[in-house]
Amino acid sequence: MFSVDKYINSIKDNLEKQSALLVRNLRKVISYKFSSDIEILDFIVFIEPIRFELSIRLFSMDKEANEVFYNGDDSSVFAGSEDVFPEIKYFHINNNQLEDFFDFHEQNENILDLQEQKAFTDWFIHCWEKAGGTVLTLPSYFVFNDTDKSYDLRSNIWIEDEEKW
Repeated sequence: MFSVDKYINSIKDNLEKQSALLVRNLRKVISYKFSSDIEILDFIVFIEPIRFELSIRLFSMDKEANEVFYNGDDSSVFAGSEDVFPEIKYFHINNNQLEDFFDFHEQNENILDLQEQKAFTDWFIHCWEKAGGTVLTLPSYFVFNDTDKSYDLRSNIWIEDEEKW
């Protein structure tokens, strides 16, 4: 009933339908006048696997892993955090198939986790490049919430979080 390829392709198809929105929102971020205290931009993806939902939030950080805020008078300066991509469903399934799907997912968990992560990352990178993200001079990372690795959007490699701090 379920296969790894069909599941991953379904995720990719659902994400692709949302690409224009992510590109538009990333272009907005790229145009920001960032606070001079910001040293790192973290685009953190939050995954809710039980509901098959994904959202992305931008955090402006310093090299000590602290979020940077701006308290000045210039309203055009950005610091802090904001939603870059609203919560969307990345996979659709009928409720009567959930138990079978979760059994399938559990049996294939190792390969599915890696392929899901790759699908989400590849999609973000594609949108990042299309939005012109490569023009940003601030070090920028794509991060899965509650993990210890970050994808360096400038070097196009995964790094351990300690390397960016």
